[in-house]
Amino acid sequence: MFDDLTILRRRRSSKWVEHPPDVLPAFVAEMDVALAPPVRAALHEAIELGDLGYAEPAGLFEAFAGFAQRRLGWAPRSDRLRLVPDVMAGIVEALRVLTEPGDGVVITPPVYPPFFDGIPEAGRRVVEVPLADGELDLDGLDRAFSDGARAFLLCNPHNPTGRVPERARLEAVAELAERRGALVLSDEIHAPLTLPGARHTSFGALGDRRCVVLSSASKAFNLAGLKCALAVAGSDDVARQLDRLPPELRFRAGILGVTGSQAAFEHGDAWLDELLAALDLNRRRLAELLREHLPAVGYRPPEASYLAWLDCRALGRGDDPAAAFLERGRVALAAGHEFGAPGRGFARLNIGTSEELLAEAVVRMAA
Repeated sequence: MFDDLTILRRRRSSKWVEHPPDVLPAFVAEMDVALAPPVRAALHEAIELGDLGYAEPAGLFEAFAGFAQRRLGWAPRSDRLRLVPDVMAGIVEALRVLTEPGDGVVITPPVYPPFFDGIPEAGRRVVEVPLADGELDLDGLDRAFSDGARAFLLCNPHNPTGRVPERARLEAVAELAERRGALVLSDEIHAPLTLPGARHTSFGALGDRRCVVLSSASKAFNLAGLKCALAVAGSDDVARQLDRLPPELRFRAGILGVTGSQAAFEHGDAWLDELLAALDLNRRRLAELLREHLPAVGYRPPEASYLAWLDCRALGRGDDPAAAFLERGRVALAAGHEFGAPGRGFARLNIGTSEELLAEAVVRMAA
């Protein structure tokens, strides 16, 4: 399932070239997995055919609709899907066509750092409503809408905390947004990685709404560099508005991304099941490792994905404990403060790796 360090050091992705070779990288959201065999076969065939032209969705929309019904508990209509190069590009362009310049867009820090930059890129204004004890703050969201925010950028499942919002809370968000006339953009890129014991609810499963769900095979199947994602309109009216997306946007997706994603959605279930079992084991193993080596670090195992949100405030390393882990332990974690002010004193650790490298990361952190 996971490649060993000798193979990983040969990779050219940012995870493996950003730091010197003596640093163990565990910062960016990229796993150390071997490629899923159906994806590998589809990409090899495309290369052999020289099929490297401009991307067309072809059967991708139908493949995702089937995957969503099997794995994610909802049945998106293929005529409401739009091809985008990646989730953040889809978010930025959707904001441009569905909201007005200067509109406030709510985010829930600590949250995925590109949210802070993507909203201004779209010409909109960031409105922060921090999580309350790890949950969506419904009262804070209502106040933000009352004060004029016109959209909510939801991270579901949540990055970096790994929390999976309950359906009742999402229904409450939907009711608030409908009452206030607000748009909901739901980033569900980590949804296929929901782990045992949790149940993901897509915002798209809550009925026709003024929303857009963003999804991709990139996180679950480790395909971020292939550039392919999907924007799913929550209603026919929103779908018509998404027809105003720039025509060139679809051609910024890569044809290998479309090919690999379709193969993943159609034939990747068995591989994905194996991955989820490995991540379930790793999140429990991390708890054991922290108890043994860093008992002062607070840790709630993620309910989805391969990102562990670590409360390092008791270590006395200030706002950026990841800096000390890098300088003195030669292990790179994502700095918590980059996820917003509530992330100060935290760090995010990627556990999508072998048990051996996970243990090595914690030992280095302790050192």
